[in-house]
Amino acid sequence: MDQVTIIEGAIPQENDHGSEMGLIRMILEDIRCALQRDPAARNGIEVLFNYAGLHAIWFYRVAHWLWTHKLYFPARWLSQFARWVTGIEIHPGAVIGRRFFIDHGMGVVIGETAEIGDDVTLYHGVTLGGVSLEKGKRHPTLGDRVVVGAGAKILGAIEVGKGSRVGANAVVVKPVPPNAVVVGVPGQIVRRTKQPTDEMPDLHHDQLPDTLGEALRQVMARLERLEEDVHGHQDGKIKTDEKGYWIGSDFSI
Repeated sequence: MDQVTIIEGAIPQENDHGSEMGLIRMILEDIRCALQRDPAARNGIEVLFNYAGLHAIWFYRVAHWLWTHKLYFPARWLSQFARWVTGIEIHPGAVIGRRFFIDHGMGVVIGETAEIGDDVTLYHGVTLGGVSLEKGKRHPTLGDRVVVGAGAKILGAIEVGKGSRVGANAVVVKPVPPNAVVVGVPGQIVRRTKQPTDEMPDLHHDQLPDTLGEALRQVMARLERLEEDVHGHQDGKIKTDEKGYWIGSDFSI
């Protein structure tokens, strides 16, 4: 039995609308979420004291309460203090759902009108930014179970559909449908034909499509067919070895 279960068992299970009890339950839920999504997390006590991503979220929850009660200056001051302590900047006006997890976290920026669903995971260096000077909605909306890889930038008042995954360092500037994968700069969207079989976030960052490589292969295949039709020979082909590397002797670097 881990520390989270022990602490959770000490809390009365009847419905309690008190803000303090709600905060305790929220902290326990966030700790359990970190234990599920980070293989490096060994126990609840370690997560409680050492995970800056969770600390940033807890600071945000308090700052957001202040913001919604029109206490704007203390809300912004607390968010900036959290930025100084954790390296993560979350505007108190953002709307964030349950079981939100920031892994490592350094350099994450979440703008004022950003909206984030439940069970969303962000890695370090992610920006949910705006592209307009006008007031109103100008930051992204992330659906449930979205995963955003390290260094990715999602810009503007666009929506990323639930269950989608944004690859590391991608720059997303247009809406993403549900259960899609986005890679590249600017982000190229690939719909997934295989639907997820469970409700857990898809954390397989190694399974990303090579959209540019596939497009280049199609162009080369078409060029080879045209050369065969016009010239009737096979010279000039670029060949690959068993690992997919190009090989050839008719060029120099």
